[in-house]
Amino acid sequence: MVEALARNPLILLFVVAAIGYPLGRLRILGTRLGVATVLFAGLAVGAIDPRLRLPEIVYLLGLVLFIYPIALASGPAFFAAFRRKGLRDNALVAGALLFAALLTLGVARLLGLDPALGAGLFAGSLTNTPALAAAIEALRASGVGEAVRAQPVIGYSIAYPVGVIGMIVALMLARRIWRVDFAREAQGLRGVGTVHQELEGRTIEVLHARATGRPLSQLAAEQGWSVVFTRVEQPDGVEVFEAASAAGFGAHVYVVGPPAELDRVEAFLGRRGERPLEMDRTEIDYRRIFVSSRAVAGRTLRELALPVRYGGVIARVIRGDVELMPHAGTVLELGDRVRVVARRERLDDISAFFGDSYRALAEIDITTFALGLFIGLLVGLVPIPLPGGVTVHLGFAGGPLLVGLLLGARGFTGRFVWTMPFTANLTVRQLGLVLFLAGVGTQAGYPFVQTLLQPAGALLFASGAIITCSTALLMLWAGYRLLRIPMTLLSGMLAGLQTQPAVLGFATEQAGNDLPNVGYATVYPTATILKIVLVQVLLALL
Repeated sequence: MVEALARNPLILLFVVAAIGYPLGRLRILGTRLGVATVLFAGLAVGAIDPRLRLPEIVYLLGLVLFIYPIALASGPAFFAAFRRKGLRDNALVAGALLFAALLTLGVARLLGLDPALGAGLFAGSLTNTPALAAAIEALRASGVGEAVRAQPVIGYSIAYPVGVIGMIVALMLARRIWRVDFAREAQGLRGVGTVHQELEGRTIEVLHARATGRPLSQLAAEQGWSVVFTRVEQPDGVEVFEAASAAGFGAHVYVVGPPAELDRVEAFLGRRGERPLEMDRTEIDYRRIFVSSRAVAGRTLRELALPVRYGGVIARVIRGDVELMPHAGTVLELGDRVRVVARRERLDDISAFFGDSYRALAEIDITTFALGLFIGLLVGLVPIPLPGGVTVHLGFAGGPLLVGLLLGARGFTGRFVWTMPFTANLTVRQLGLVLFLAGVGTQAGYPFVQTLLQPAGALLFASGAIITCSTALLMLWAGYRLLRIPMTLLSGMLAGLQTQPAVLGFATEQAGNDLPNVGYATVYPTATILKIVLVQVLLALL
């Protein structure tokens, strides 16, 4: 079997993936390690025989397929975050990462670690795959042998488990010490970010004179309602809501929004109606439609002007598993599902306008995908001089990441739509991560076991724990006590600093809402790029 796997790397790849991926679904200390267990499977298989190693092109291809889609998806949130204290948040993360790099430098020199091993320890303590890739690529570009290129993976894999567990333990301690009330924090963060909202529809009867004879859109602006009106009862029947729509005394309107907002609207207009308008679909109907048209993706609802074009109203936007409240500035993405209310005879035209194709959602525009990656890889080759004579490259990880962020925020250029359908994005990045982890795992498996069996292995594990826990506690203290950042957002920022989905999942579960995702998206790109740079600086300094 070993001989067969050694001669057939494609079979070896799928064996590692088939073993490692299911292990990521097992719960350890209340959380899952996820796809990272493919790395451990690769290490285990590679440890059996030094010939069981995947070609270098496997992990390089996996790296770019993983990084670029993440950057495309994170671009809008990353740049939008700077409109609300994003600079402060990213500065905090940058300071924490600099502290971690200095601590790693001190530990490596104290223990006399090999530079490549120290760089891997830094990447593993902060569980950052792109930083590991940057270290491996820098070593490959310098012309060192395979044994040296395996050292970062050894340090990474030894420190990685405590890199996840240490962050979770730090969050648990912070919540207990400072007695954090996530529910109270959430009340003051209602308008922050694009997070999931529990939306419902409600028919309201207009009974207050202050609400009659005036456009409902004007009332919504004055009262600050975050709702969508979809149907309005007029003397000659029910009509689809328009900007100039007003309701008379005793008329009914149908409103979609969060329950608390609907309560405010109901208190101002009158009372909950006894005749549900949504039940009558004879003339006014609704339909869930997939956004698959590249002419629509990347445009705001204001630009699409659906009420003017087709007399329709978008009541909800669903992106993946997240339900969003639509507003004029909402930018639609490929793969979004929109719930449209319109006259029955116009729904087919509206479906054609948005595309509404399942097949298109699974397809990738190879032209824009390849062009974006081409530009990103070229940017990664550009040398960046730093003080002290150190020169770094963004490399295969940082180049596509930076370009992906810019293109993702841009959305489209003429006929080029840079974004990817949501489901296709997830699929490509998952495939890329599996390829990368399987590739580097098998290449480092044999030397990893040899190192772990030595006394230095336990020392590396303890060093990783010190780096992880010290960095986490310092950031939590500075963010919560000095900068007064709500723990709900700060926990997501900590996961973003760690670029660790497992920590984000724990933070979201503890908060009881999706607000940690906002903090995560705000700092994730900065943390990833800075780690890529810092790991190369550590290689140079060590």
